Amino acid sequence: MQNSDQEFLEYVVKMLVDNPSDVKVNRQVDEMGVLLTLDVNAADMGKVIGRSGNTAKAIRILLRVVGMKNNARVNLKINEPAGSTRGMGGGMGMGSSSSSMGMSEGSQGAASRGIDEALEDLKL
Repeated sequence: MQNSDQEFLEYVVKMLVDNPSDVKVNRQVDEMGVLLTLDVNAADMGKVIGRSGNTAKAIRILLRVVGMKNNARVNLKINEPAGSTRGMGGGMGMGSSSSSMGMSEGSQGAASRGIDEALEDLKL
């Protein structure tokens, strides 16, 4: 697969946000499939995640479809920007740190349940 998944993600996210020039997508391929890492402006984080994570969930589902067309498993990681206004305790579990989905150890309990539920919903 070329970079059609990366181009698709960039296009969709740039149409959603107020600062499209700050959208950056990094693509890594390994034995697990394709990992797209998304960085956006802190002010646009809410638009990318959406209410209850619904926008991020929809983007992930669309990326799965793009991946299936190209016989690849595509995963999306959304890095939380440094100046984000989202509180650390609550939220959608889409931040960045050393853990697998990016939450600090103290806030992983409630957020990981949401992540697990979202991942289950995405299994096609």
